[in-house]
Amino acid sequence: MKTYYSPTHEYIKVDGNIGYIGISDYAQHALGNVVYVDMPEVGDDIEAGEDFGAIESVKAASDLIAPVSGAVVEINEHLIDNPRLVNEDAMANWIIKVELTDPAQLDDLMDEEAYKQLCEKEKH
Repeated sequence: MKTYYSPTHEYIKVDGNIGYIGISDYAQHALGNVVYVDMPEVGDDIEAGEDFGAIESVKAASDLIAPVSGAVVEINEHLIDNPRLVNEDAMANWIIKVELTDPAQLDDLMDEEAYKQLCEKEKH
């Protein structure tokens, strides 16, 4: 599985035509204790660059921005009752699973190295 990152700190792990979308470790650290995750419904379509939900912490609420377009095939039900799983391991606790409509959109995203550089710049 290859992982890509967006400038808004979402990641997508891609396995064939399926993508697992969540927020990066950097993003969950910035948010602090996550208390709620608002997710779309299974069957909804998401559009690259558009919000598909929100994540709330004790400090702030933040829109979730889709890194790619696709159809939601699954939501992470565990986050409904336990949103703090995002804080425990953001990379393992994806938010939604989508079937990609245009895999070429992945070319517009960052690899891990480019994403690390972005995070370094934002820290300063």
